[in-house]
Amino acid sequence: MQIHISSSDGVPIYLQIVNQVKYLVAAGRLVPGEELLPIRVLAEQLLVNPNTVARAYRELEMAGIVEKRRTAGTYVAFAGSPLRRQERVRILKERIDALLAEARQMDVSTDDVIQLVHQRDKHMAPRSKEQ
Repeated sequence: MQIHISSSDGVPIYLQIVNQVKYLVAAGRLVPGEELLPIRVLAEQLLVNPNTVARAYRELEMAGIVEKRRTAGTYVAFAGSPLRRQERVRILKERIDALLAEARQMDVSTDDVIQLVHQRDKHMAPRSKEQ
């Protein structure tokens, strides 16, 4: 589980952890039943107070993303998170907003951005064996 925090971006550290775990679950990089790192281990890795990680895990549990198993750790919920699709869409919306803001700063029209997206999609699409 790769989580990176930034103390300079203005977002509380516990919320950065929550958002990144949600992203990992929504992207399928953390699968149902997979154990999250123990609170103390993650806190040591991130160089933060264990209470910060504990708060993030509580938030994730309240959202149904993870479930605590008494004395056994914290696991990604088997329900796959009731927010799984919602979370993916939310993440994409944030990235689209950032892309559009950057395009406006560079004076690139929305139509040009959409055309670029279509071009990049074609470029990234798997090619058939016949080509």
